[in-house]
Amino acid sequence: MTILRNKIISAIREAAGMRDADVSVLTDETVLLESGLDSLGFAILVAMLEEELGYDPFVLMDVPVYPRTLGEFVDIYQRFAPQ
Repeated sequence: MTILRNKIISAIREAAGMRDADVSVLTDETVLLESGLDSLGFAILVAMLEEELGYDPFVLMDVPVYPRTLGEFVDIYQRFAPQ
């Protein structure tokens, strides 16, 4: 699902811009805590993605999982995407 991945990366860059963070290099191995976004930046990101995609996978989880890398973050959105 490269379309979903691209939407997530675009939203990350937009959220980073709002927080004056630099996220110029993003790979699946990028550690989210080292991406330049702080906790408010991630809250903004998840809200933006919920508005664009229509769901928040973190609300849908039975057991909360906190992704460590960008790849894990994208995987969570893919697993909980509406069918």
